[in-house]
Amino acid sequence: QVQLVESGGGSVQSGGSLTLSCAYTYVTTCMAWFRQAPGNERERVATLSSFATTTYADSYADSVKGRFTIHRDNVKKTLYLQMNSLKSEDTAMYYCAAASGFWRSCQSAEYNYWGQGTQVTVSS
Repeated sequence: QVQLVESGGGSVQSGGSLTLSCAYTYVTTCMAWFRQAPGNERERVATLSSFATTTYADSYADSVKGRFTIHRDNVKKTLYLQMNSLKSEDTAMYYCAAASGFWRSCQSAEYNYWGQGTQVTVSS
C-alpha cells in the first residue's frame, strides 16, 4: 500500500512560482502529478519514470511544458513539481499519484494510488 501526502499549495500571483511536494511511503516506477479545476476533467500534468536513483523519462502536458518540472528523490521518498510562470489557468487542485507494477510508459500507466490533493490558486 502506497500512501501519498501532498503539500506546498497556496495562493500566488500570475507569473509567480510554487513547488509542490508529495511524500510517499513506497517507491514505484511511475509517479505523476494531476490537476482538476472545478467543472473540468482531471488532467495529467506531468509523469516521471525512475528506478532507484536513476530517472529514465519525464513527460508534460502541452499546457505546462517549459514552465513546470517534475523530479523525485527516492532517498527522501518525495516527489516534486516545480511550477514557474504560473497563470490563472493553472488554478486547480493538484494530486500526486503512483502506479503499482511496471509500465512501458508512465504516460499510459494506471495510477491506483492518490494523495488527498493540494490547492493552487493563481490570481491575475
